[in-house]
Amino acid sequence: MRNTRKPVKINPNIDNLTPFDIVQYLDRFIVGQDRAKRAVAVALRNRWRRQQLPPDLVDEVIPKNILIIGPTGVGKTEIARRISKLTRSPFLKVEASKFTEVGYVGRDVESMIRDLAELAVNMVKSEHRRSVRDQAVHLAEERILDLLLPRPTSTNVAKPQTDTSMSTDLKDTESDSYQRTREKLRERLHQGKLDQRTLELEVKEAFGGMIEVFSSSGMEEIGMQIKDMIPGAFNQKKKNRRMAIPEALEFLTAEEEDRLVDMDGVIADAIFRVENHGIVFLDEIDKIAGREGGFGPDVSREGVQRDLLPIIEGSSVTTKYGVVRTNHILFIGSGAFNVSKPADLIPELQGRFPVKVDVQSLNRDQMRRILIEPENALTRQYQALLATENLDIQFSSDAIDAIASLAEGVNELGENIGARRLHTIMELLLDDVSFHASELAGQHIEIDATYVHQHVTVEGVIRAENIRKRHPVGFRNNEKSNRE
Repeated sequence: MRNTRKPVKINPNIDNLTPFDIVQYLDRFIVGQDRAKRAVAVALRNRWRRQQLPPDLVDEVIPKNILIIGPTGVGKTEIARRISKLTRSPFLKVEASKFTEVGYVGRDVESMIRDLAELAVNMVKSEHRRSVRDQAVHLAEERILDLLLPRPTSTNVAKPQTDTSMSTDLKDTESDSYQRTREKLRERLHQGKLDQRTLELEVKEAFGGMIEVFSSSGMEEIGMQIKDMIPGAFNQKKKNRRMAIPEALEFLTAEEEDRLVDMDGVIADAIFRVENHGIVFLDEIDKIAGREGGFGPDVSREGVQRDLLPIIEGSSVTTKYGVVRTNHILFIGSGAFNVSKPADLIPELQGRFPVKVDVQSLNRDQMRRILIEPENALTRQYQALLATENLDIQFSSDAIDAIASLAEGVNELGENIGARRLHTIMELLLDDVSFHASELAGQHIEIDATYVHQHVTVEGVIRAENIRKRHPVGFRNNEKSNRE
């Protein structure tokens, strides 16, 4: 049954962000691809604009889904991922090639909406847990203190009460003494003086059973839900477990957070967020393009497109949290289209991606900028990693140029995987330094162009990437020589 509770709009970041602001944010992490950034920024702003419309128009405005066309490793996925973080939107990346047509063994397309709903519930639940964290910590502390110093019980029931005033004074004195002792314990708890003590708590054993069923009706979640549908079928056993006070405090805090969080409100907010702010990134959509003659291993590709169509057009998908309408979920398709082309998608699906954007391969200058400009630049990552070993690594300007040239050269000779090639080169370049970092602690190492050329070559990169493919052949040749 659909939850009719009015959801709370928890999406404050987007309210004051213009498309220009969004592009500026993306520029901090992604080099180039300005057209794709602009398209995503406008699509995102349109979602906020839609929320400002009169009620009779809100449902009429559909999202302008985007199809990003271009080679791998140029920032397509990163654009969508960063946008989801900026707006705190539920974001799911799926590979279109993983889905199968209804009737074939595999995942059905509706499973991505169920996964998106699960992500949204976890996201909203985490936010609600953070909002009640202070209260939960206080309640957990009280439970810890109750275990350390049980509350006094009435002991004067069987005693003859000859003097009521004296009995009352005695009770007040005992209560005051208990409170003073309790507050002293609380102070010692805050100071960490009780961290070595242990407590015995009753904990539930995790449910380990799992039944997974694949079918066209979206029943692959039945294994996780069966214990909810039949509460008595799987009795969760409880056991006593001793744990140190800091661990017990965290455990009890988590329990109190779960008690304080209103799950009905969480689910209502999560469904609202999925329906109005959800983003699904359909990667490798080009792999399901094309039309087959009805036979062969890829017979279901056009069927997958037809199954995707109602989800993208707008339909209702049943999840374990309720019905989710997909009418206003933003879909971003992505593919290299080096074998097929967008026109090979069925016409109805092409029409559901009205915004089509080409992204370009990365050249040497862009590779150079990727190494140093983004906030999460590779050079900064390696510098931070090695700094944990008290090792100072610096990259000169000519070293950056040399690395960028190597990446461009390998991409031209082999498969063009864009900026992902930089990861391989950086690993080869810093292999010795990373291995001996603990022995080099306290030193300063300057990486210049000479160092780069001494440790990495185009042939070396190609050889390193092809070693798994080529090794079995070499092994067979050596075996043959030995026999001869």
